[in-house]
Amino acid sequence: MPRWGIVGTGDISDRLVSDLLAIGGDISAVWGRTADRASDFATRHGIPSSTDDRAALFARDDVDIVYIATPAVTHTAITLEALDAGKHVLVEKPIATSAADAELLFARAAQVDRFLMEAMWMRFNPLHVEIIDRIAAGELGAIRNVRASFGTPFFPRPGKERPEDGGSILRDRGIYPVTLAHWFLGEPDDVQARGVVSERVDLAGHATLDSAGGAFAQLAWSGVDFLDLSAAISGERGWITLDPMFWAGSDARVHAGSAERIFREPERIGHPRVGNGYGPMLEAVGTAIESGLREHPWHDAATSISITRTLDRILADISSESR
Repeated sequence: MPRWGIVGTGDISDRLVSDLLAIGGDISAVWGRTADRASDFATRHGIPSSTDDRAALFARDDVDIVYIATPAVTHTAITLEALDAGKHVLVEKPIATSAADAELLFARAAQVDRFLMEAMWMRFNPLHVEIIDRIAAGELGAIRNVRASFGTPFFPRPGKERPEDGGSILRDRGIYPVTLAHWFLGEPDDVQARGVVSERVDLAGHATLDSAGGAFAQLAWSGVDFLDLSAAISGERGWITLDPMFWAGSDARVHAGSAERIFREPERIGHPRVGNGYGPMLEAVGTAIESGLREHPWHDAATSISITRTLDRILADISSESR
């Protein structure tokens, strides 16, 4: 397994590192914005070294890959630093705040021959893996509709929603519904979106993504109120409902196969979550790097760039509508 360096000491890093250690991951060092934050994080997780100097972490011979979990607006610059230092990179979603920056990152990774992936852990969740496989096998027939929403009141720490910090509820939460839609419908031909914007930061919104042939997705996200946290994928032969929280859940119902299954007794499928749910993704990343891959086929460069492009289009529609 590759040896890890951790960049960022927030809540997401806390949860991911716990899972990384649980699967036997080797973490050499952690970087934090201050020496105290880095030291506290290292002590809490038993990491042998900490620093507030990113260049020093990137220069370490005992770090093969870095996990980056800093504010989204910093992802591009820090990922470039890591790649140029010769490190493989797993960067928290969103990988960047524009499709142009996402393209830049993957181009640089190819240039320096290093692995790069956006940490879309939902794709590696065993529940989602089974659903994707069953739909690919034709269980629902052609997919015609995806419905998903992610809305919970958001109580930011000071500065979290400042425009200069790249705050975006769409990129933070709406990325999950958009990603789900991309899995089954691909990149949309048309995007129509509306939203709530405050001080140039999107706080809530909804969108319809239309594809050729009439297939469509209905998506919503919010940081100011609750929305239904389930999702559904519907096709010509039935549908699958993912129970809340659809992006991190462990249970779904398959309404397909017979009239009884469709209307009265759907098949229940479940994959109990282990730890915080990051383990399958982390194992997949480690295996990919050991195999010499520079992208993971389940969430590769083309996928991340395509999803980021859709996020850009949604935000452009919301921004023009709010003026």
